Amino acid sequence: MPIFAVHYTYSDATVPGRDEVRPVHRAYLGGLAEQGILLARGPYPDGSGALLIFQADDADAVSKLLAEDPFALAKLIDDTRIVEWLPTDGFPGAGPA
Repeated sequence: MPIFAVHYTYSDATVPGRDEVRPVHRAYLGGLAEQGILLARGPYPDGSGALLIFQADDADAVSKLLAEDPFALAKLIDDTRIVEWLPTDGFPGAGPA
């Protein structure tokens, strides 16, 4: 099944909203992780965004999941980029280089 890297971009203007919604956002993502859909996640240390790694049938499936993210519902994400990713090593399920 394809793997997708999702890059969220945040702005300073959304900090208060993200602080408020973060527990629900993390619970939503945690549920996706429990289902094996979300493989890894975490914010960038400078606060500019986050990286999420999904395993899904296609980018449309990922888009639908992201649309239900509480951060997205609260309009706290300035930009989202979804890119299919082909890990070659160091990641579960990685193929040959």
